[in-house]
Amino acid sequence: MQQSNSISIFDSRKEERLNSGIGDQISARRYNAVMLLTLVWGFLVNAAMVEYLSIPVMRLFSGVSPLWIFVGYFVLAIAGIFISARSTNPWISFLGYNLLVLPIGVMLCFILPGFPVEIVTKALLLTGIVTATMTLMGLIRPQIFLGLGRTLFIALLVGIVAELVATFLLHYTGSAFDWLFVILFSAYIGYDVARSQVYPKTVDNAVDCALDIYLDIINIFIRLLALLSRRN
Repeated sequence: MQQSNSISIFDSRKEERLNSGIGDQISARRYNAVMLLTLVWGFLVNAAMVEYLSIPVMRLFSGVSPLWIFVGYFVLAIAGIFISARSTNPWISFLGYNLLVLPIGVMLCFILPGFPVEIVTKALLLTGIVTATMTLMGLIRPQIFLGLGRTLFIALLVGIVAELVATFLLHYTGSAFDWLFVILFSAYIGYDVARSQVYPKTVDNAVDCALDIYLDIINIFIRLLALLSRRN
């Protein structure tokens, strides 16, 4: 019952956005430009945080329990997603987007300094290739992805639960789940890109769709980092 309720909430969010034409309609070119610029903004903020704030962030949180860091990250990320999803004002949605971008930036400040530069570079390159490929597929063959929403969501839920069980109960440390989530979030890029072209073309929807795609890309990048580090 709990799983079906989660799926219902997921579907209602998508359908609400699909059926909402609140806000001035803009051209497809401008709509996609806003979506792209919002994505670029998020990645530039993350890059700047990693480049200039990694040491200050680690010092700031050096005496803080990892549990509290995770709780703070989770609360801010969920708040950002919720604000962006529920708002029809593009500036409020952009605020929600940044509430997601900032805690992910903090997480990257902890993670990336532990990896060699060449692994980070490879992960960035592979993430870019996957993103470009799945974006093109989502635009050229949207019918492949548009019916996959519920299937992908169920697969994601099952994968998360299975990984938690395998990691904490079975002490599994292999790469199977990293491969699984790379594949899932790659499909999600195609799905989210295809769906973005179905929604009413408003600035608010462009920001909301950018948030969805941003999450897909970040998850692929982090999983590829794990895979590449294991290979080395």
